[in-house]
Amino acid sequence: MTALLAAGAEIRYDLTLFVSGASELSARAVASAKLLCDNHLSGRYQLAVVDVHGDPSAVLRSLVLATPTLVRNRPLPVRKLVGDLSDAGRVLLALELPSANAAATARD
Repeated sequence: MTALLAAGAEIRYDLTLFVSGASELSARAVASAKLLCDNHLSGRYQLAVVDVHGDPSAVLRSLVLATPTLVRNRPLPVRKLVGDLSDAGRVLLALELPSANAAATARD
């Protein structure tokens, strides 16, 4: 079991955050997503930020209907969370991301 958890620590995460313009809500979403990734996926993630006004074709390809939306593209299956990203526990659970605590436990 520990070997499986340790192997899971090597998984790379590809995330996309869709925001709407340079609003305060967008800035908070970007800050929350970066903090979450740095704290829980350190060195194992790529985070792209897409402004829906600047790249409407990306919105159509991703089927995003509202902002902010954080999408876990990889590993599959794709997971999406719409709305406030400030509750890290909720975001980790919804996107099925590992917590830093689980990774520390796997190493022990």
